[in-house]
Amino acid sequence: MARCGVCFRHCEIAEGQRGFCGARVCLGGAVRPENYGRITGLALDPIEKKPLRRFHPGSMILSAGSYGCNLRCPFCQNHDISWSKDALHWAERAETVTPEELAEAAIRLKNRGNIGLAFTYNEPLIGWEFVRDAGRLSHEAGLLNVLVTNGTAELDVLEAIAPHIDAMNIDLKGFTQRYYTKVLGGSLEMVKAFIARAAQLCHVELTTLIVPGENDSEDEMRALAGWVAGLTDGDGKTIGPEIPLHISRFFPRFHMIDRPATDVRSVYRLADAAREKLRYVYTGNC
Repeated sequence: MARCGVCFRHCEIAEGQRGFCGARVCLGGAVRPENYGRITGLALDPIEKKPLRRFHPGSMILSAGSYGCNLRCPFCQNHDISWSKDALHWAERAETVTPEELAEAAIRLKNRGNIGLAFTYNEPLIGWEFVRDAGRLSHEAGLLNVLVTNGTAELDVLEAIAPHIDAMNIDLKGFTQRYYTKVLGGSLEMVKAFIARAAQLCHVELTTLIVPGENDSEDEMRALAGWVAGLTDGDGKTIGPEIPLHISRFFPRFHMIDRPATDVRSVYRLADAAREKLRYVYTGNC
């Protein structure tokens, strides 16, 4: 039996068993990333798809994903690789690549406008060791690295990968603990702490998906934007108003197939509310 230290769950994992995320396993009395280098998705994407709007706009980035996640968002668009009960078949089917091989693939794509590596699709931080190792090699080759994450990780995990990450898009999925706990199976306070520290270490943009009846009030958006606006750098200087926020429209999918799509007018209304505090607010899926 060993305890995982990646996120707030701190799973106690028996020998040979996996934690809640479906990707970390106890072997030899220690917790290891079973999904290390196990790639389920690989594509050359526009940087705006991450989404990042104020980090090398117009460029391309090689995006890689594995399997497993430590949240249970009922609207997940990648549930086949993220939800552990659906994703476990990837443990044997996923192609295994080394950090060296992934970095070399990124280098070969420079002639197609590639600027580096993006760790995305599933939750990259549950396999943070691979992010660290591949990111280091990418940096040594003069490339850049991006992390797309739900931010549900301990700060020592963030510190371990931070030297190898140039930009992050972090989900701030809502701004009530009820929503995080009851709907997503997460921890708002852990995400807030992760965002606050990440913003001191690299370029950060945030994404909030607006789900009707869950996180679509102007009061909640004003609270969220106000908290972001108050973030500071390592010297205590306020940087929050410059952090971009992406407000995205929800469409019915997975376990929320019976929920209506977000009204476009609601997305625009909430974006206007966020702009009272934040300089760069973008709308998506509209």
